[in-house]
Amino acid sequence: MNSKKRTSLELFRLKKTLQALANKEGRGTELISLYVPPGRQISEVMNMLRDEYGTASNIKSTTTRKNVQDAIVKVQQRLKLFKKVPENGLVIFCGAVPQNGAGSEKIETYVIIPPEPINIYLYRCDSRFHTEHLQELLREKETYGILLIDASAATFATLQGRRLEIIRQVTSGVPGKTRAGGQSARRFERLREMRLQEYFRRVGEHANEAFLQIENLKGLIIAGPGPTKYDFEKGDYLNYMLKEKIIDVIDTAYVNEQGVKEVVDKAPEIMRKVRYIEEKQVMQQFLYEIGHDTGMATYGEEEVRRALEAGAVRTLLLSEGLDILRVTVKCNSCGYEEQQTMKSAMLTSFEQELSGKPCPKCQAPALSITETQELIENFAQLAEYSNADVEIISVETEEGQMLKKSFGGIAAILRFKLQN
Repeated sequence: MNSKKRTSLELFRLKKTLQALANKEGRGTELISLYVPPGRQISEVMNMLRDEYGTASNIKSTTTRKNVQDAIVKVQQRLKLFKKVPENGLVIFCGAVPQNGAGSEKIETYVIIPPEPINIYLYRCDSRFHTEHLQELLREKETYGILLIDASAATFATLQGRRLEIIRQVTSGVPGKTRAGGQSARRFERLREMRLQEYFRRVGEHANEAFLQIENLKGLIIAGPGPTKYDFEKGDYLNYMLKEKIIDVIDTAYVNEQGVKEVVDKAPEIMRKVRYIEEKQVMQQFLYEIGHDTGMATYGEEEVRRALEAGAVRTLLLSEGLDILRVTVKCNSCGYEEQQTMKSAMLTSFEQELSGKPCPKCQAPALSITETQELIENFAQLAEYSNADVEIISVETEEGQMLKKSFGGIAAILRFKLQN
């Protein structure tokens, strides 16, 4: 997998973990959130935790005091596993989380290596885990170019995550549409058009200079009031590599800093569209292979599993709406083992039905669930073993809905044809 760019699978995993953590609630202030940025000494953090342990001894409630001190000890134990803070930093969530009402608290610990460097040092005891600083990492961090243009001026800016930088602003020098006295209308219009073309070329040169040097530029957004932006976009003023990266042309009321802010307000939708385009492309390739019966694509749980085990999968497509578990059942008497696939909501009733059910091999009523794993994770692991790419496809596009409903949420584009 591409290690330089966060894959859709990594983002999906982090998003899922953070959603689960954000939904956990503790009694009082018993949940610890610890963020350690890169470069911080482990010994320094351990000293801070020792101080916090001492401070916690002043908590009046016996239960809360014990739970907080137990959680601090657990965090210290996890920290001891690291010789130094990882290059992206370290985040630990730990605390007494009620399992089934008051009095059923159990210490849970989660260690997360952020996908990007964090710049915050935080220790917080609260009734919830503070996941918001990691949630920020889920926002798109790729760089987008922004070019605002009308007949009077142009502004060049970049957007990376929430960081907005205005690179340059230029004026056109093109006269307004009202002609100067003494000039014929035709001559005035001809001169104005020449100045406009010269201005467009100048804007193109500035854009090439500003945006082509940006490594892995994700896309270019062209904006501005009126039709000038469309005239510029259709013309041959930008380098062909930039023209290929134009992802949207949008209306704004201004071409100055205020106009850039208008683009930023609309940026989340634009960037979501970029990911949708990527999803559409990979789905359309899959649909092409299926539609033309090339033998280079397959779908369905068993078929895709067989293809993965044969090392035939180039790209694995999994629907993020796949709420299915892979359950391992084992006989404690003879060791018989089987796997079953079911919807998450069915797990409790399945476990109840298993109680007292005879083993298919030795007939002893000794069957129990030994492992449950989300089907997405099960398939993702198989893909990682065979070095296949994994694409988690949203359910918000027509193609994404088709993957979930028509193909069972599991599909694959193959490296080679499978023998029947």
